[in-house]
Amino acid sequence: MTFIDLSHTIENGMVTYPGLPGPIVCDYLSREAARGRYAPGVEFHIGKIEMVANTGTYLDSPFHRYAKGADLSALRLESLAGLPTIVVRAPWKDRRDIGRAAFEDHSVSGMAVLVHTGWDVNWRTERYLHGHPFLTGDAAEYLLSQGVALVGIDSVNIDDVGDLARPVHSILLGAGVPIVEHMCNLAALPDEGGRFFAVPAKVAGFGSWPVRAFAEVRSEKREE
Repeated sequence: MTFIDLSHTIENGMVTYPGLPGPIVCDYLSREAARGRYAPGVEFHIGKIEMVANTGTYLDSPFHRYAKGADLSALRLESLAGLPTIVVRAPWKDRRDIGRAAFEDHSVSGMAVLVHTGWDVNWRTERYLHGHPFLTGDAAEYLLSQGVALVGIDSVNIDDVGDLARPVHSILLGAGVPIVEHMCNLAALPDEGGRFFAVPAKVAGFGSWPVRAFAEVRSEKREE
């Protein structure tokens, strides 16, 4: 088996979402300062990070949208790890809105459905923050009706940010289906056969948190 990383790297000052501050990544205890606290030749580094929860590649739990929804600490590991995976190709150069028709030819029950638009090519540019591809409300309703387990996308938001009702978040999180946004490298995944992992820190009272999202896929056999 091969592991494929589907996460962006969190770096000091980077912008993930328009209007939200970038993280501050710094030292709490530098190696230089640590040398005076331990035996000769012994040093440690303790880092400090100040950031909003929606930073980098992150997962939304129901609490992100609903006050009584499950927060990060209440999510079952089975809902986040080892999920059979379907990758749906919906190139952003074709259209921004991704409706139910994109999913109707796929069996999604119990699956992590990862929507590959290719928008991640714009990561860390001004283009990434505006005019992104997104799912429609009818796509979310369809996925939910078919028993989807988790939905991810390699875009700035799974909803159209111009629609303040946020129908996709409302529909999926209202039914307990986690969402992963700002993914990358989905082009490296096969359409089917992988297993998806996106486990956030177990934080009570939080609805979103960065994840090291990745997929486990079977390596191709080499011909002798």
